[in-house]
Amino acid sequence: MNESQALFTVLRQSADPAAVAAIERLVNEAPDPELSRINVLDFAARHGLDEERAIAAFLHGARLGLFELSWNVLCPGCSGVLDSSASLKSVHHEDYSCALCAAGYEPTLDEMVEVAFTVSPRVRRIAAHQPNALSFWDYMRQIFWSSGIELPAGEAFEQLKDEVVVDAIELPPGEKAILSMQLPAEFCIVFDPVTHSAQFLDVKGEPTRERQNFTVVFNKLHAPTGTVEMRPGPLRLVLENQTDRRVLPAVWIAGHALHDLLGQRKKFLTAKRLLSNQTFRDIYGTDTLDVDQRLKITSLTFLFTDLKGSTELYERVGDLVAYDMVRAHFRVLHEVVAAEAGAVVKTIGDAVMATFPTPDRAVAAALRMREAMRELNEERQHEDLLVKIGIHEGACLAVTLNDRLDYFGQTVNIAARVQGLAVSRSIFATESVVANTQSAQLLSSRGLTPMPQQAMLRGIAEELTVYEIP
Repeated sequence: MNESQALFTVLRQSADPAAVAAIERLVNEAPDPELSRINVLDFAARHGLDEERAIAAFLHGARLGLFELSWNVLCPGCSGVLDSSASLKSVHHEDYSCALCAAGYEPTLDEMVEVAFTVSPRVRRIAAHQPNALSFWDYMRQIFWSSGIELPAGEAFEQLKDEVVVDAIELPPGEKAILSMQLPAEFCIVFDPVTHSAQFLDVKGEPTRERQNFTVVFNKLHAPTGTVEMRPGPLRLVLENQTDRRVLPAVWIAGHALHDLLGQRKKFLTAKRLLSNQTFRDIYGTDTLDVDQRLKITSLTFLFTDLKGSTELYERVGDLVAYDMVRAHFRVLHEVVAAEAGAVVKTIGDAVMATFPTPDRAVAAALRMREAMRELNEERQHEDLLVKIGIHEGACLAVTLNDRLDYFGQTVNIAARVQGLAVSRSIFATESVVANTQSAQLLSSRGLTPMPQQAMLRGIAEELTVYEIP
């Protein structure tokens, strides 16, 4: 048995068998490009796998050394990777600039940071392990563009190449090259994906027969993208590489074909979703962010629970029995949260704080929690375990508190206060939760109509509309 087989044997002990089998076939049989920056959600869809089980399998695989996990900061405009690292700790909260789009972005963990998996070289060596040896288009597909862009395949992609690129060249360190071409009457961009630098050519006006000259220098300076006006006609383009690595400059036509290409997107695993994954928190949660690191999330759903009357419970049944009951209650809540793509952030006494990537997942979890507590009470033939639940969705900061991945902000405060409104067996949620399309469909399918009421929450200046889910 070789090392790869041994690792998959271990992986089968901790991950879903169907997911492991599909991953093992991928590693053994797939062409090299499919093993670089694997899009787990796309992989799950193509193989008919449950997304959460597929994510868990890849995470366990990364822990064993089958895959290398990368956190990639993306440009929302072109889906290019602006920065890539093996740790989320390298992502800073200052702006990232995309030269191709001439735009700056403050990173958020929602759609601007993807998490992808590349097969480890100890398991199988692929071309992407040596990106400096990749051809221009292989570099663009496997290194520059994220796993969230839907690139065409086969002849469609071959045809598209001619529509979006006038010319391209590989330029070794310290070398200079001259390209002669005919500039079309369209906006063009001289762009290098290695240094992520660009020069805009605004080609317009009457065509000319006179040769135009232009020089582009690639170095380690990240200068703002500049624009020069040119006329359609012959161009002598001088390219100079002043860096210590090869560059891959090309002249792109910024027309409809390129815009259509960059507009084709598919779901990918975001940092926000991974941080709300229980398997990830179990494996990596204590070493995810630096203490001083604060990263924005534009939308995350928080669910708080609390056990009603726990003090009376301890007094009535005794410490040992009550402890076992509370433990059973925690076990059920953890199982429900994980099953609905969420993660338990922490427990505080008899209370639980959990996060979910979307409001409907939190609502589904709340309904399942309430039903699970009812079943536990039926087994004991006594209403001992009554869970109060509150849900709110909004923006927050991902931080490290008390050596734990945690969240900070008004959204967290409101979610906790909403839970405080609940009485036994009730679920309270804010308008942003119940107004969510998927949440509304879920509640409607259960025949549940949220009942609105106005409430003042401690620490919140304005009155808030909250909804009780019967």
